[in-house]
Amino acid sequence: MAEPVAGVAEGVAPGEGSPSAAGRAGFAPWVLAVAVAAAYATSFLGDFQFDDLNVIVNEPRVHSLGAWWASMPGVRPILKASYALNWSSGLGLPGFHAVNLAVHVANSLLAWALLRRLGPCPPGAALLGALFFALHPADTEAVTYVSGRSSSLSASFALASLLAFTAGDQTRSGPSRALSPLLFLASLLVKESAAVLPFCLLLLEASFGPRPFHLGAALRRTAAHWLVLGAWSAAVLGSPTYHRMLAKSLELRPPLANVLTQVQALAWLSGQVLRIDLLDADPELPAVGVFTPTVALEALALLAALGLGLRYRRRPVGFAVLWFLLWLPASGWWLPRAEPANDRQLYLAILGPAWLAGRRLAPLATGVRRAVAFGLVVLLGVATGARNLAYADEVRFWEDVLRKSPRNARAYNNLAFALAERCETARAEAMLLRALEIDPDYVRARVNLRLLQDGEPLAPLAPGQRGCETQRPPPPSTTPPSD
Repeated sequence: MAEPVAGVAEGVAPGEGSPSAAGRAGFAPWVLAVAVAAAYATSFLGDFQFDDLNVIVNEPRVHSLGAWWASMPGVRPILKASYALNWSSGLGLPGFHAVNLAVHVANSLLAWALLRRLGPCPPGAALLGALFFALHPADTEAVTYVSGRSSSLSASFALASLLAFTAGDQTRSGPSRALSPLLFLASLLVKESAAVLPFCLLLLEASFGPRPFHLGAALRRTAAHWLVLGAWSAAVLGSPTYHRMLAKSLELRPPLANVLTQVQALAWLSGQVLRIDLLDADPELPAVGVFTPTVALEALALLAALGLGLRYRRRPVGFAVLWFLLWLPASGWWLPRAEPANDRQLYLAILGPAWLAGRRLAPLATGVRRAVAFGLVVLLGVATGARNLAYADEVRFWEDVLRKSPRNARAYNNLAFALAERCETARAEAMLLRALEIDPDYVRARVNLRLLQDGEPLAPLAPGQRGCETQRPPPPSTTPPSD
């Protein structure tokens, strides 16, 4: 029988069994919870944005549990049930933010518990890694952006599945091991990207399991997860809704262009880990149709990173790189995405580099290490608090996007829409003209411009709601004003 992947006993650092170490372990969850709550206090200022309007606000199937149940079977049922519960609670937008924050706090605690099992590590490494993961401002798209819950809630079940699997190894607990594939299934029913979890289990086996690594033994140990993945895949292939989604996806771009676009997207996402000042909720990366020198360099860098990870998979740097690459949008290689990259795709991927940074800075034995670690935690927390403000309203949201990607025609159109709702028609018209200057064939911007110039609302008015006619500038007078 194979040895455990990485049981708690195997992940104990020197001195971890001492009373002081036990005290640190009991203190760590409180540190995580307080730090995350402080960084995300400003998330409650956020409004419904962008996809939130389509999947929550204007989606009657999530406005009650009865409506949700009547819409089943459907895609992402657990995610939509969470929206229905939120909507039915009567707590409004603050209730959505509270649930998203609670999910992220839970994920930070699950991440800390999992990192403690990843081989012998210096004291404090797991806590620092979990803090870096939980406070990275790229996470805001999965927390403050309400519909970003798909990434954070799916991650909750995925982390719980991984933790249950490793806990079952350490305790030889049948119930714990049986719980892991069920949690994996729940993660899939929140978001499809969780399909990589069985591969993550193989990575844990290859990095922390017995030497030499035996693929056959690892597959037998994870057989239940592969069965869940197979059954779920069969259900997806048999779903008319998924058929339509897949067909629409495959029409987006040819296979070669999709691979090149995916290379560009993954390179961009990798840069977001370090350039926290350039986080962009809607980068609208262009499709790449030809093999350019830039794409060639990006592809070589990704291959070099993959080779480094495979070569040193039993070392922290190798495992961190492979974890990061594994949790990036793998399906994008064969299934084109309308949006090749967005920040919430980094949510679980960031845990790998965060764990590596935590190991490098721990133990906090010197003043320099303590200062660097504390400074990085504060920097990430402050950046997250500031980043949350980009979601305060739709105008600020799209203005932030345009600061990062000034040639994003869709962002100009959407900013015009938000400005028109405020009756700022002159600015809205200027934004639409700019969108058409960038993309003359942008039909939506052209239609919106015509409606705006005709004095028509860009969206249907609610009962009793007045339009903006009285706030539009009057036409120029043809007679001189009277005294």
